[in-house]
Amino acid sequence: MYCNYYQARIKREKIWQLTSVLRSLEHLVFDRTIDAQQSIFEFFVPQDVADDFLSVMHYFEDKGIVSHLQLLPNRLKSEGV
Repeated sequence: MYCNYYQARIKREKIWQLTSVLRSLEHLVFDRTIDAQQSIFEFFVPQDVADDFLSVMHYFEDKGIVSHLQLLPNRLKSEGV
């Protein structure tokens, strides 16, 4: 089973804050930079914790740290990895 796949832009000077919170929440998400120039991150989220992930991300959206959060087809699935 593949994870849900999200992408979002992260305010560059606050990347450390978002990633430290996400990494402190065990088994919630795997995150990484997909486009450093535009500060776009990708997030692989197990389906059973997607609501928890979205709650965290909406909090950071409200703070102006996250923008353009979108659920996309999992690129690993489409690349046949």
